[in-house]
Amino acid sequence: MQQQNDNDKTPTNEPLTLGGAQQLVDQWVKQYGVRYFSELTNMAVLTEEVGELARQMARIYGDQSFKQGEEPNLGDEMADVLWVLLCLANQTGVNLEEELKLNIEKKTRRDKTRHINNEKLKK
Repeated sequence: MQQQNDNDKTPTNEPLTLGGAQQLVDQWVKQYGVRYFSELTNMAVLTEEVGELARQMARIYGDQSFKQGEEPNLGDEMADVLWVLLCLANQTGVNLEEELKLNIEKKTRRDKTRHINNEKLKK
């Protein structure tokens, strides 16, 4: 049995920001992953992971059923999508924490009354 040293532990009990998540993923890749896959490979992996998430959604919330022995793992599939997105952000120099803030501001400016006034949403 392999012993775990202090360098193998991730601070899973600490609150995690997007910036902190980007740093954790980067540290993991450098320590265990040898290197990042190419950006194009990671884009393909992201697409694959989104497909796996969609499969879960179709079985949990849609009309499909799980095969015998399959278990729901929605959170794990979402985490896989986030992992690859964090890798892509690291590789391309995107600060996801800052970009998310800017994106929320953009959506607020653009859509602050759009959805409130959408009759389709009031049903």
